[in-house]
Amino acid sequence: VVRDEIEEEIPVDQVLVGDIIAIRPGEQLPVDGMVISGSSSVDESMITGESMPVLKQAGGNVTGATINGTGSLRYRATKVGKDTVLAQIIGLVQSSQSSKAPVQRLADKISGIFVPIVVLIAVWSCALWFAFGPEPRVVHALVAAVSVLLIACPCALGLATPLSVTVSTGRAAQMGVLIRSAEALETCGKINAVVLDKTGTITAGKPSLTDVLPLGKWREMPDDLLAITASAERDSEHPLAAAIVAGAQEKHLTLGEATQFRAISGQGVTAHVASHSVAVGNTDLIDDLDVAMPSVGNEDLDDIIETMERLSAEGKTPMLAAVDGELAGIVAVADTVKPDSQQAIAALKSHGVNVVMLTGDNETTAHAVANQVGVSNVIAGVRPENKADEIAKLQAQGYTVAMVGDGINDAPALARANVGFAIGTGTDVAIQSADVTLMNGSLMGLVHALDLTHATMRNIAQNLGFALGYNSIGISIAA
Repeated sequence: VVRDEIEEEIPVDQVLVGDIIAIRPGEQLPVDGMVISGSSSVDESMITGESMPVLKQAGGNVTGATINGTGSLRYRATKVGKDTVLAQIIGLVQSSQSSKAPVQRLADKISGIFVPIVVLIAVWSCALWFAFGPEPRVVHALVAAVSVLLIACPCALGLATPLSVTVSTGRAAQMGVLIRSAEALETCGKINAVVLDKTGTITAGKPSLTDVLPLGKWREMPDDLLAITASAERDSEHPLAAAIVAGAQEKHLTLGEATQFRAISGQGVTAHVASHSVAVGNTDLIDDLDVAMPSVGNEDLDDIIETMERLSAEGKTPMLAAVDGELAGIVAVADTVKPDSQQAIAALKSHGVNVVMLTGDNETTAHAVANQVGVSNVIAGVRPENKADEIAKLQAQGYTVAMVGDGINDAPALARANVGFAIGTGTDVAIQSADVTLMNGSLMGLVHALDLTHATMRNIAQNLGFALGYNSIGISIAA
């Protein structure tokens, strides 16, 4: 914090409302507040689920527990302690968990009826043999009563549920699905609506290179354009830059050394690579540098703009690359969909499950991802504290709801749902709030869990049916 123009480091619980907080590149923001100076991209994914860093400048609001990017910020604390967004999320998780009713087991209900009936049959058997049986009446009466009680000892009823649960939870673990309780297993069999978080659940949760669209003379050298672009971005710590560099490395391209590197907050980077002057960033950067259209070929500005708008509509982040003062191409980065997300969602629909995407991301990106995986019901732009409310709305419509998420922002909704599924690669608080953990991060684990649950409940019903069947015959003979 900065007090009386002196910068000092203090424990977070000593920060007061109104304190000025200095944040350096890569640091975590301790409390909520409003930026008063500086500019930087902040990774808010753990709070909002938004996969792309958000630019913060003077006047913008920031949230505690988020991670600062490459810039420096000073902001005034507006909420501390239990008033912060993070503390409110923790409170929501606690209240949601305490309000969840325990599931009554089927075997308990049957035993509650079965045991009194058996006792009554034993008593009546004893009474009737004593009244009408042959001599010695007392012996016959006692043998009949004890026989009924022995043959009806409800071992089969007692084993019917736990034995199936033990086998199925072990089988689930082999498939990378960790089920916390028998209650969760039973409730899974009733699920008819699944709510999916987007970032880290349907998608991989980190940006990756999706498109390289060269312009002008670079149309003949797309790999060269990517290599130069990645070389310029290699010194940047921005996630989008890291995605471009990773994309070039996957193609085994040789990257050159960048000199005179300069990162312009909120716009992009400039550098010199192998005698070329390179700029990579958004339209503001290209405008500020007064970059010209390609001198080779008949490139149309309207086509370039239309291409960028199309990429944006697909949920991608397009960037312009300029080499030696001329536009050289468009590079797009996006949080890509996991390979089996579409297959898993199709399988859920075939089970008659209503699939909903719930995300803090913007409408355009959310719908673009939803279209890729076949989800028609999308709820976008939802703040963490409101996600649990959306779950409650579905429950009020009569749905038994499963929520699948991976971040701190999903924790209240995971706790509020009838069954919460946490992605095992996500945050600890999400896993602690969930009833089931999908260890490999694949949504197919959810499909396997539902299939296994249905098989388990069917097996329990068979066990109970056989137990009651043999008891009915055995008790009649014993009586």
